[in-house]
Amino acid sequence: MPHVVETEKLLAEGVIHQRIADEIARRSRETMVALVVNAILCLGIIAATFGLVFWLADAMAVAIAGGIFLMVGFWVLMAGSDMYRMLGNAAALVGAGMLIGGGGIELAQSFRSIAEPAMLAGGAVIAVAAWAVFQRGAARLGFASGAIVLMGLALHLSGLALAMEGTLGWPKAVAHGYAAALIAAVGSIVDVRAVTALAILPFAQMLDTGTGYFHAAYVFYSPEATLTILQMAALIGACVWASTKLSDRTGRHLGILAIMGAVVGNLAFLVGSLWGDTVGGTLFQGPAREPEMTWEAYRALRDQYDAQFLKISEHVFTIAWALLLAIAGFWAAHANRRGLFNATMTFAGIHAYTQMFETFGDEPLAWALGGLAAIPLAWGLWRWNQHLTDKEASVA
Repeated sequence: MPHVVETEKLLAEGVIHQRIADEIARRSRETMVALVVNAILCLGIIAATFGLVFWLADAMAVAIAGGIFLMVGFWVLMAGSDMYRMLGNAAALVGAGMLIGGGGIELAQSFRSIAEPAMLAGGAVIAVAAWAVFQRGAARLGFASGAIVLMGLALHLSGLALAMEGTLGWPKAVAHGYAAALIAAVGSIVDVRAVTALAILPFAQMLDTGTGYFHAAYVFYSPEATLTILQMAALIGACVWASTKLSDRTGRHLGILAIMGAVVGNLAFLVGSLWGDTVGGTLFQGPAREPEMTWEAYRALRDQYDAQFLKISEHVFTIAWALLLAIAGFWAAHANRRGLFNATMTFAGIHAYTQMFETFGDEPLAWALGGLAAIPLAWGLWRWNQHLTDKEASVA
């Protein structure tokens, strides 16, 4: 498990030797550099692939160019030295991306009647075939075959998106759940946590939680804040529990899913703390506004519909969020869950900033009472940590 350590302090206390401190520093540096290099490489491949597809704008030209890139890339991988492996991977993946991505675009634009089953089946076949190569563990083809698995997954899910276009209700929720499970599974198989993290997007959209972009503004919306919080709490609990039972590799993927669940859950708390929540109101078809109906009449009809559901005040969210952030931050710190701790501290700052200007900016007594309540809470958490530390020391 990764830990935060101060090597200079450990050296001064005689816990480790200089050679060990140097090795820790070297490995940390290599890990960070590898992350940067891989991120730049993957973004470059994606940009080059779609840039060439839309620049050529012809199915035959895309297929020929993609085939050339693919063949050259595999030739470099199989015949070249390790020095040129990255270039071989890049060429092979640009070619594969042009063939798979270009094929998917051509199906969607020119063969719409068969696009959905062709993309669903074709993506699955490509992913399984590439996974078979990936499983053989060939060092030279590992990166390329793993990336082609992801391309097949993208084609398969694109077909699913076309098939579910315009679908509402439970079928849409089930489709999003299937997509989330598939993305998480494939991310774990190819051992790319960034892919696993993407599973949170369709998982959150099961309750229509999502994002939007307008001119110079990014928007997060959660029509069912309470249910989304419960959904994400269940995800976090399941991931944390399973990570203690399964291998370290699987645990790392479950950990990133838990962190993403914490991010979405906290954002849902933010929505609830601003507007409250009518629990379950958007899960059913509400009243529609007739053309001749005034907005006042429609608002009265809508209020009558919302009255059937449980209404939770924004103040309840505000208080509950603050308490849960304190508890979650303490637990994450004690359990050495750095990702969850960082997410908790980030949203603690967002919560304080939001409530300062939105809710309690002109209520000095509320700030005084909140601050006085935080002092014994901090003392209690400190004492509880001392108790747990003493208990662990006595067992050891």
